Amino acid sequence: MVLNLTNATIGCMSSKPPAAEPGERLAVEGAAPDLLGWHLQRDRGRHTRSPRRAVKPERLGGGIRFAFYGRISTEDWQDPGSSGRWQRDFCRGVDHRAGVIVAEFFDVGHSRARGWGRRPQAAALLAQLADPRRGWDAVVVGEFERAFYGDQFEQLAPVFAAHGVAVWLPELDGPADLDNALHGSLLRMLGVHSRREVQRARFRAKAAMRAQVAGQGRNLGGRPPYGYRLVDAGPHPNKAHARWGRRAMRLDPDPATAPHVEWMFAQRLAGWSITAIARDLNERGIPCPSRADAERNPHRSGRAWIWQTVAAILANPRYTGRQSWNRQRTDTGPLDSADDVLGRAEARRWNIAQDWVTSETGGSSAAGQ
Repeated sequence: MVLNLTNATIGCMSSKPPAAEPGERLAVEGAAPDLLGWHLQRDRGRHTRSPRRAVKPERLGGGIRFAFYGRISTEDWQDPGSSGRWQRDFCRGVDHRAGVIVAEFFDVGHSRARGWGRRPQAAALLAQLADPRRGWDAVVVGEFERAFYGDQFEQLAPVFAAHGVAVWLPELDGPADLDNALHGSLLRMLGVHSRREVQRARFRAKAAMRAQVAGQGRNLGGRPPYGYRLVDAGPHPNKAHARWGRRAMRLDPDPATAPHVEWMFAQRLAGWSITAIARDLNERGIPCPSRADAERNPHRSGRAWIWQTVAAILANPRYTGRQSWNRQRTDTGPLDSADDVLGRAEARRWNIAQDWVTSETGGSSAAGQ
């Protein structure tokens, strides 16, 4: 059921939307031009529980005070300013008749798959729910699929309801009501679509990366392994990116560290143990990887070589001149098995060697090549 005002604010429901001025009507239609929204507006009367007369927002002394929530996940590919603007403009088709936006929460660089408790701005919004001096009465989101993923809304709805805060959605042209069968069906469909969009993009990206590594031997970016450095490899292979000035990068032996990698492989072939190699490197004062690249390793001590570091270098197929990908993965799980409302934890795991993707031919990445 689509309401013109929240139940908590006015205590009644509307069976007929309030009349809008001509210019106002055009603004609403221009803000949310979708058939589903039109269908819900058309049918709002037949799903209203009671034929009570609508209470106009001006009777509330200025209307509802809204907190706006928006999100983008790729700051490098989207302009936060313009994205935030269109999301606010989109939701104003809902809120301008009922109130005004008085607070904004906008997450940049955080995936929708992360729970609200693991997005800084969403977490700040949740933290203000229990504060009676928060200064806003309801939440309006710029786009459901940017704010919620899978069943996140169904999990968070009781939290908002417990504090008397309604969540307004442009897709519903008003506050969401999970007790309404039509609303529940629509929100579940949007949640599934949000999850599917992420999964489809992830599958396509991984399939393309697999092909680029296996068939082309391309370096897919990331931190260069110890013994390598990144150098310019010409225009980006994607023509559109090349027109924007992006350059391809390739791995090249680092004159300062590549000789130490070659020495490690030579000593291992000569029968040295991994611990003996690490001990000799420390005795000769050779900086370990985290010390040689301290800027990108502030979380490590950089004091000395350990046998695990040497073993990882000797087991890395990239030192054979071939590109390698998918050696690690990120596993997610509930932060708390009893309550997953606040999000999911992430942990890096090693994949089994059979799942690694290695280029079919040698490339330009072998140390000492």
